[in-house]
Amino acid sequence: MKFTEGLWRVKDGVKLYHPAHVYDYEISKDSVIVFAPAHFITNRGQTLQGPVFTIRFSSPFKDVIRVQIWHYKGQKSKKPYFEFYKEEGYCPCIEDFSDNIVITSGKLRAVINKKDEWKVEYYYEDKYLTKNGYKYLGYAIMADNNTYMREQLSLSVGECVYGLGERFTPFVKNGQVVDMWNEDGGTISELAYKNIPFYITNRGYGVFVNDPGRVSFEVATENVERVQFSVEGEYLEYFIIGGSSMKNVLENYTKLTGRPQLPPAWSFGLWLTTSFTTNYDEKTVTSFIDGMIQKDIPLHVFHFDCFWMKDMHWVDFEWDKRVFPDPKNMLERLKEKGVKICIWINPYVSQFSKLFDEGKEKGYFLKKPNGDVWQTDDWQPGMAIVDFTNPEACRWYSDKLKELIEMGVDCFKTDFGERIPTDVVYFDGSDPQKMHNYYTYLYNKTVYETLQETFGKGNAVVFARSATAGSQKFPVHWGGDCLASYESMAETLRGGLSLSLCGFGFWSHDIGGFESTATPDLYKRWVAFGLLSSHSRLHGNSAYKVPWLYDEEAVDVLRFFTKLKCKLMPYIFSAAVEAVEKGIPVLRPMVLEFPDDPACEYLDRQYMLGSSLLVAPIFSPDGEVQYYVPEGVWTNILTGEKIVGGRWRKEKHDYFSLPLLARPNSIIPIGSCDTKSDYDYAQNVTLNVYELEDGKTASVTVKNTNGETELELEVIREKDNISINVLKDTQKPWKFIFHGLNLKSQFNALVSKKEDGCEVVLESADKKALLSVEKTEL
Repeated sequence: MKFTEGLWRVKDGVKLYHPAHVYDYEISKDSVIVFAPAHFITNRGQTLQGPVFTIRFSSPFKDVIRVQIWHYKGQKSKKPYFEFYKEEGYCPCIEDFSDNIVITSGKLRAVINKKDEWKVEYYYEDKYLTKNGYKYLGYAIMADNNTYMREQLSLSVGECVYGLGERFTPFVKNGQVVDMWNEDGGTISELAYKNIPFYITNRGYGVFVNDPGRVSFEVATENVERVQFSVEGEYLEYFIIGGSSMKNVLENYTKLTGRPQLPPAWSFGLWLTTSFTTNYDEKTVTSFIDGMIQKDIPLHVFHFDCFWMKDMHWVDFEWDKRVFPDPKNMLERLKEKGVKICIWINPYVSQFSKLFDEGKEKGYFLKKPNGDVWQTDDWQPGMAIVDFTNPEACRWYSDKLKELIEMGVDCFKTDFGERIPTDVVYFDGSDPQKMHNYYTYLYNKTVYETLQETFGKGNAVVFARSATAGSQKFPVHWGGDCLASYESMAETLRGGLSLSLCGFGFWSHDIGGFESTATPDLYKRWVAFGLLSSHSRLHGNSAYKVPWLYDEEAVDVLRFFTKLKCKLMPYIFSAAVEAVEKGIPVLRPMVLEFPDDPACEYLDRQYMLGSSLLVAPIFSPDGEVQYYVPEGVWTNILTGEKIVGGRWRKEKHDYFSLPLLARPNSIIPIGSCDTKSDYDYAQNVTLNVYELEDGKTASVTVKNTNGETELELEVIREKDNISINVLKDTQKPWKFIFHGLNLKSQFNALVSKKEDGCEVVLESADKKALLSVEKTEL
């Protein structure tokens, strides 16, 4: 939202006030409250004028500073509120100097100017981050007498802004107007299913606006030197989040708003769906699953989309008996084939649903101000919306899900949650404007916790479309309704990269595109991208997604990449545990791993899968791909080709290949099973050491499916010697393969072996192994 017209003018009908200087302040144990009038006060008479800004600086824990700004404090505070973490008893260091007040939280500090015009500067250690200067912060009265609080924070030369949710617009947000308002808009526009009022920059800090409502961001637009954010009303709150790196900023942000739960290992496998409007029954579903088995394509989850329920009855949580007369036994038969079962749900209840009268009678739906049930024909006829601010409604909804779980359902696709009206009344009195975005948090929380209560921690997973800040705690999320085109495939990736920089550790998308039918060419290229994402689902609207409907090569391509992902699971699952423990996403923009490489700042057609695998999907029917490789010698793990980095590459690939590069000085664990995503990752694991340079250390951790460490070691190269330090030993057989070193043999762990100058001693976890190697020239 814009308030000004360039440097000099304010928009017609707008009155805009700014804090002029610090007039007075109060320092307490845990905060500083500053009183800043909108004009310079030089005598007592001028204290009889307003407005005056009340600004409180505090800190929930180290490296994070909270800023709260009021014009009028008398307004009633209304739910909902984002949940955020505060360390009990934590107090920042507050120092009062002659010229300024300094509040220090960990290595982050705010310097509040006391002597001259209004200015607050933020530093991490000695590094300048951003500032709030004179005429940045503002209070606006509009022509209709609505009021807004706005803040502006400076941008430095070359500073790039990322995040703000799953956005399909350009990856770097500079030059964009972004409003936080969840909408069902597909992937083709500035609309987004997942609006997150958090951005992060390549200068190594983040900003979280603590307001679940419509926050309007002007990112280097109204003022190209600043990021502006504004909210309606008399109060604005945000957090400045520091860190030693962009990764560390994400760690602090997810510590503040919540980190993802660990999805079950089986959920990382291949998901196959009925698709949306296709016709299907048990025979159809069985033929799909049997077809995958017969063609040796590992399948791990089968999903029933909307029409598992009778049309016009969504949701009544009842199987359509016309096509599924015996659902419980059907599910048993399907699960005997080795698949988990997912079914589609949403939070809307049609007037034709048997649940409608019950929900109406008990007050479980959103209401109009006059007490009537709020209804619409937009989606299902006469549908109502479940009110998840009502604890009894949550229990009612949860109990319906438990009946399905008892029947054999393992997880739910939690669709929708964006089309939430604002002319309604909530059970707990929540502000309907702020609930529009926040609704999805309560919806997915209810479903996720139902699964977790039933299956236990680490065994719950949803497949969610809508989200807000904090929703990352309930994985997994998928990108929504994309088109069957290369352009849509690329915009889908942009959305995933943006969402990952908002603390969402797990993300998926509709392989082959949701709307219309992909060509065999596009299907095969999207399969490679989809199976090299954290979660992988074949899904569409009006077309089945089984590969043999495209061509026979599609069958082979899907088999190849599904088995590849299964083999990569020891590596991927360790990255998943890192997402849970630190908030670092599995799918990562290049800039997150290489923040000091300016070539990575705008890259949005490639990514890192975990910390050590570079993936460049192919967005072209001719098989050509152009991508950037950072410094060092990288190895394509599919072809074995060595690639010298610090430059761009242009290559051409068939359908069984793409740039999938191992980072130098990394260890990629490859599992022994290519048919399942949940197996013993440490059993017979092969540790691939890539291009270990002199003086470098490579480390690896192999987790089990509970997220516990089974094998941990580091490999250190010093000239022609390699030391292997085993920090935790699983006592299961495993193997090293060194890539880029001229070792004349491979060797098995737990066995002493001496051959051609190579000696490996790994008899116990506390011993070191010394290995002599010869250098290999590139």
